[in-house]
Amino acid sequence: MTHETSMKQVAVSGPKITLLMVLCGVVGLAASGAVSAASSLDDGPGFSIKYSPESLTTEVGVRALYNRIVRAAEEACPLPTGTRVISSRVKECRAQSVARVVQQINNPRLAALFADNSKSS
Repeated sequence: MTHETSMKQVAVSGPKITLLMVLCGVVGLAASGAVSAASSLDDGPGFSIKYSPESLTTEVGVRALYNRIVRAAEEACPLPTGTRVISSRVKECRAQSVARVVQQINNPRLAALFADNSKSS
């Protein structure tokens, strides 16, 4: 009696492997895009404000800079096309954007103005 080992061989054609690789790649890209989109929404939109530190020595200068920050946040967090109603999401985006800039500038007068305006909003 001869002893034969049982082995199976499976052939996979090239197109199946390529299709499988493409599908895995697409799913991977979609997943990474979703993660990337989520983190950028959490971070909020970016913008920069140029200012002179000397402008923060006067009340007029602080108010002018604050108004520029608010306008930049409005541009960075716009209303959807065709609407006049400011959604809570847009309000939150704008408030967080202004808060981040005020925090980065780190000026007591500007922070106080922001706090006063945040209370009344």
